[in-house]
Amino acid sequence: MTDTTLHDEIALEQKHVDRVYTRLARLRADAQQAEVDGYQLAKVGNFGSLVERDAMVFHAAKRRHVFDAEHEGLVFGRLDMHPETDLRDEESVARRYIGRLGVRAEDGEPLLIDWRAPAAAAFYRATAAQPLGVIRRRMITSFGERVTSLDDDLLDPNAAAADLRVVGDGALMAALSRAKGTGMRDIVATIQHEQDLAIRSPASGVTVVEGGPGTGKTAVALHRAAYLLYTDRSRFAGGGVLIVGPSPVFVQYIETVLPALGEESATLRSLGQLVPGVNATREETAQVRAVKGSLRMRKVLRRAAEDAPPSNPDGLRMRYRGEWLVLSRRQVEEIRRRVGRGARRNEVRGKAFGEVLDALWASVKERMHIEQSRFDDDLSDHEDFRAFLRNWWPLVTPQEVLSWLADPRKLHRYADGLLSNEEQRQLSRAVRAEPSIDDVPLLDELADLIGTQPKPKRKTRQAQTLGVMGGRRDRVQREADYRDYAHVVVDESQDVTPMQWRMIGRRGHAASWTIVGDPAQSAWIGDAQEPGRARDEAIGRRTRHHHQLTTNYRNSAEIFEVAAEVIRKVSPDLPLPVAVRSTGIAPVHLRTGGDGLAQVVREAVEKLLGEVEGTVGVIAPDAAFRDRVRSWLKADDRVGVVTALAAKGMEYDAVALIEPGLVDSARTLYVALSRATQRLTTVATTDWR
Repeated sequence: MTDTTLHDEIALEQKHVDRVYTRLARLRADAQQAEVDGYQLAKVGNFGSLVERDAMVFHAAKRRHVFDAEHEGLVFGRLDMHPETDLRDEESVARRYIGRLGVRAEDGEPLLIDWRAPAAAAFYRATAAQPLGVIRRRMITSFGERVTSLDDDLLDPNAAAADLRVVGDGALMAALSRAKGTGMRDIVATIQHEQDLAIRSPASGVTVVEGGPGTGKTAVALHRAAYLLYTDRSRFAGGGVLIVGPSPVFVQYIETVLPALGEESATLRSLGQLVPGVNATREETAQVRAVKGSLRMRKVLRRAAEDAPPSNPDGLRMRYRGEWLVLSRRQVEEIRRRVGRGARRNEVRGKAFGEVLDALWASVKERMHIEQSRFDDDLSDHEDFRAFLRNWWPLVTPQEVLSWLADPRKLHRYADGLLSNEEQRQLSRAVRAEPSIDDVPLLDELADLIGTQPKPKRKTRQAQTLGVMGGRRDRVQREADYRDYAHVVVDESQDVTPMQWRMIGRRGHAASWTIVGDPAQSAWIGDAQEPGRARDEAIGRRTRHHHQLTTNYRNSAEIFEVAAEVIRKVSPDLPLPVAVRSTGIAPVHLRTGGDGLAQVVREAVEKLLGEVEGTVGVIAPDAAFRDRVRSWLKADDRVGVVTALAAKGMEYDAVALIEPGLVDSARTLYVALSRATQRLTTVATTDWR
């Protein structure tokens, strides 16, 4: 291949790319005009015109937003097809351009095929062994609207015309070597065959994707969400797609991927953000996590939810019409047990009050010369009686009930026969601090156990439900604790605790699921069978589709060998992914004394910043150490300081791993060692290998 050949081929592709962008500009202008026309309908002044306006503006703004979001790298692929391929396909043309969305010319000619369309599947699945009718597959790389490079795969040489030119030297490897920004990029242009099979897995049931570090599990999960929204928008955009990640750092990292693919209707939450009003980031120790995450906590919380509050009065004694009304502590507790056992205490509060009134009436009705209804009304207005009821059966919140576990005496009653004395001590101390990530499923469980006070329904105008403001597309407005998602994606599933599975399951009871993870990376030290049982209960008996990803695209072979060495010590027979890149750059292992640790860390991070153009992840063994490391370093947008647990799912150009010997488990250390794409440096005060 000569430079002239590459120049000519780029010029040829530029003509088509220019044609696509010209057409896109026209479509965008039409959408913008439709948006303006929609607002004019409001001048009619009646309710029907407002509804029509909102609908017209919503759809026009939505379409314009898609055109805006997909501008960069719009055209990224081309297929030269065998002329006899799939003649029944409406996109059956000898040359297919693949891109981020579908664009047609005014006469209906497909200028660009959406990457999620069936006609684009061969771009990801064709191989030399099974070309699927593809003669040449071309990767088109652009900057803005300008084509900058091309890479070709000749899949069926026997069918190639004599003048067919093949250029380039590997788009995938070039993409893997590029510097990473602070957020995750989509991989729509470089999806590989086994990834594509998982992305296009059937929409129903449960798609389970497993693979080691760097195999693209997270990218597959996000692209699958985009694919489902494309193939059945009314179902998945209407019902909603929930994507659950392990930490806020992770959610921030992935939040730009779906918008880059033209999808903004999905809801992204970390495990600490699934309960409205709670945004937990604190991490527990592995020991405390094993207690809070265990299914045994269900019974502990059930007992707490049925217990008397700290304000519980010692019975009732009050004067009414010259008579003493008396209920002993034993009597009122008997009413509590009878009414509250197995019920949601906030929702049966009124029934409990009625039982108290009935018990009081039974004790004095022979001496009273009034109707019971009058008696009930009088007591209901009596301040002493109202004070008793407030203290005896108050409306409680999940946070209040969880705080009762901080009292060792109460916790001992709740956990008797369920948790050991040591586990009780750990739990009692842990719930006194600010809410942790592992407290959130406990709060969700308690919310389900205690219920809520019924609220009056509020009427809303139909014209306000489309969520159109200022001409931009807003996400579908759902209640804060929405629980009817059409699809649920769970990332890093190997670290979802049993109680967290119950929390996610409440939101996915009617959903199809995508579950991605790597069992080798699990940090769970509790009952090994519990997470699987809780997951199976959450997803039910839905049909399961399993996919295994086997290629590590992230790490160089040199970096992954260090990580593999660690995990083989605890799981020697574990199948590990194959790293496909070799850079010849070996990881650096630094050793220092405790007094010199801060200085060595600073120097190591500065060196890495000079060696890579993108991001540097500084990984500490725990939260306390993370805060120390942050104080050692200068603020830099390219540097992220995280714990080993929070590093799950993350990817950096370079990683400085601090004190690997203090990471709480070999599996978590395996994760931390496999985050870097180009450089890995470890800094330790002990011999950790």
